[in-house]
Amino acid sequence: MDDELLKYAVDNGMINLSYVQEQIEMNKRKELLEKHPYKIWEGKEGKWYTYLPDEGKGRVQRERKSQKEIENLVIGYWKEQEENPSLTEVFEEWNDRRLELRKISNATHLRNKQVFNRHYKEFGKKKIKMVKEEEIQDFLEEQVSDKELTAKGFSNLKTITRGLLKRAKKRKLISFNVEELFQDLDTSDTDFRKVIKEDYEEVFNEEEMPLMINYLKENLDTKNIGILLMFATGIRVGELVALKHEVFDENTFKVRRTETRFMGENGKYVYAVKEFPKSEAGVRTVVIPDDYKWLCSKIKLLNPFGEYIFVDDHGKRMTTNCIRRRQEKNCKKLGIYRKSPHKIRKTYGTILLDHKVDNRLIMEQMGHTDIACTENYYHRNRRSIDTKSQILSNLPEFKAK
Repeated sequence: MDDELLKYAVDNGMINLSYVQEQIEMNKRKELLEKHPYKIWEGKEGKWYTYLPDEGKGRVQRERKSQKEIENLVIGYWKEQEENPSLTEVFEEWNDRRLELRKISNATHLRNKQVFNRHYKEFGKKKIKMVKEEEIQDFLEEQVSDKELTAKGFSNLKTITRGLLKRAKKRKLISFNVEELFQDLDTSDTDFRKVIKEDYEEVFNEEEMPLMINYLKENLDTKNIGILLMFATGIRVGELVALKHEVFDENTFKVRRTETRFMGENGKYVYAVKEFPKSEAGVRTVVIPDDYKWLCSKIKLLNPFGEYIFVDDHGKRMTTNCIRRRQEKNCKKLGIYRKSPHKIRKTYGTILLDHKVDNRLIMEQMGHTDIACTENYYHRNRRSIDTKSQILSNLPEFKAK
């Protein structure tokens, strides 16, 4: 219907298309001139001047005989930038747009920037229309060896590259098939750096955990109460510092929030609370074991009239960094290999798996969507060398005849 009305208006001289086109072009000129960050001025001799961005020098001065000529130069420059932006500009557009549409969090937006800056510092300066498909493939393959990437690191690089290329394809800046580009990459599992971590680095063994638990009980303060709750429930440290009194009910508590970190306008990290945990499975009710019910009574006394449970001496919500630093100090005092709060979570998951707890219960307590995640990334050997030796030595096949 709208198309018919428009055609009728044009056919009957009610709309002057030449005038409309002229107005569109004028608005576009105005938009591009407003985008120009440098002053346009007239010199004493009657010539007109401005600056244009330059990759090497930062900016360079340009001159023309008239105001219209210098404006045309500026408009031509910014029009070319719009029609053929750099890889960096396309990435920033893609990353910022996803944040504006709330498809990603501030923390993911920051992580994407960090990955991009690590890999695309030089290559990102190239104009998108000037980069061939095989150049991008060569670049990605070279990053594996140049940066000694793990499989996860390469996956992160592919994620941001796929995102910026899909944005470029949507804007018709490139014509090649994005998915085929990734399918044709010449990489294999053997190309990636392997990260080998020993069990003692990843979990508290059967000797260390009682030692740590007793120390925490003997030195109860806000931070150590939080760490004890992590040992008893396997809660993530980001979820811990976002807890409120309203989520507790006798021997259970609901996980509904987590901490997120992003770069503020002043260039410093901001630690904020996100009203949703790490994943959909993270929305859960966590059960506290009977022998740790006393923790609930202690927790009720922590900042009882404030919003958050875990706060510092000034009433300010503790960040994950506060808990991490305390955990490091605790390990140092006890002569235990330094382990982050996440290692407590791995210890918890290992204990549940070792005792063959029902898979559904494990997933609910951990906030995982798949038991394979717990098995593959959390299950470690907690037995000490003496225990391992005793188990093996008692096997009939290894008894001396």
